[in-house]
Amino acid sequence: MHQTSAVSHPSWKLGLPGVNGGRRRSPVEVVATAATYVTRNPVASLSGLRVGPLGRWADGVIALREDCVTFADHWDAHNRRVLTENGPLWVVLGDSTAQGLGAPGPMGGYVGQVLAELRQRTGQRWRVLNLSLSGGLIRDVLGNQLPRIPAAPDLVTCGIGANDILYSAPAKLFADLRTLIGAVPDGAVLLDLPLPTGIWGVIGRASVPYVTRINQTIHQAAGARGLTVAEVSAHFLPPWTGKFAGDCFHPSQDGYRDWAQALLAAIPAAAPAL
Repeated sequence: MHQTSAVSHPSWKLGLPGVNGGRRRSPVEVVATAATYVTRNPVASLSGLRVGPLGRWADGVIALREDCVTFADHWDAHNRRVLTENGPLWVVLGDSTAQGLGAPGPMGGYVGQVLAELRQRTGQRWRVLNLSLSGGLIRDVLGNQLPRIPAAPDLVTCGIGANDILYSAPAKLFADLRTLIGAVPDGAVLLDLPLPTGIWGVIGRASVPYVTRINQTIHQAAGARGLTVAEVSAHFLPPWTGKFAGDCFHPSQDGYRDWAQALLAAIPAAAPAL
């Protein structure tokens, strides 16, 4: 695969045209934006709804929405710089979790945490090219991220699919997922999805069987190609206190620590430089 000038374009502009300045909103953001109309009005202030759980949650989501652009700008500048440097190259494909959304800063996500650990473990100046997109779907990885992988990276990882649960019908999701796993470079590491066990109430309980099916597909398709899967589902586990950001959807920096451990456990089988 070859490097193209697309790396220099802001990644948040690669979302759906005309939606929120070009960036696709996550399902949680769409709902929370609607919730702000309920919580940010004179009646809500008088009733206490503005400072209640719904208001705090909506505020948390809106804060992360602002971080989307800030984090994307960080990675765009980082990507331009890293291509001029030397050292083993790790290419990251994915969605807002790869951007680190939910952590205090972009490097607080699993990508930043794993990068620091790779450098410490190997004594080498690992570089990371982060091609991820907040709100990204599987088809975004296929259409916009895979074609931008430079030639001969030392490691490629891909974590995607959570947004597809609400944006894509099951048949399309599974078809897109199999297509993606067939298209990633040899030696790539896939991340499976966290299981919403004990969170989000009825919605979380209802989602577990579906997410389990998605993870089974990831493992089966990856196994058929001899690819490694980082089992986020086996590392990002209860107790949940402190592991989620203000939107109750994205991991916090502590939550991303579990994701980082899952990826680090999978990398040695895929990265000879380790």
